[in-house]
Amino acid sequence: QVQLVESGGGLVQPGGSLRLSCAVSGFTLRRYAIGWFRQAPGKKREGVSCISSSDANTYYADSVKGRFTISRDNAKNTLYLQMNSLKPEDTAVYYCATDFLNYCSGFSGFGTYDYDYWGQGTQVTVSS
Repeated sequence: QVQLVESGGGLVQPGGSLRLSCAVSGFTLRRYAIGWFRQAPGKKREGVSCISSSDANTYYADSVKGRFTISRDNAKNTLYLQMNSLKPEDTAVYYCATDFLNYCSGFSGFGTYDYDYWGQGTQVTVSS
């Protein structure tokens, strides 16, 4: 059974940092591309970052480049998103998702964000 479980969200002041985790089960993480997405109230879902299979490529939305870093620990089957210099506009529910492809669909100029497997999300609120 495929499962993705996010954690690490919370309330942080502007300029602060958080590290999100996505623990996966039911598949071998290193074999597939996997991404982070976010959705703020009243806004469309946004692709934040993605890492392709074997860590060959990483992608970032322009709004988070230089502030967020995606990584994964294949031994722990866990994906991470280190978020630094957080801004109020980063406030959203953050999700991890995979479509069991080896490339980052929707991030790499091919495909869409219509991934088949999603976690339940973790809330990130950036506010003073």
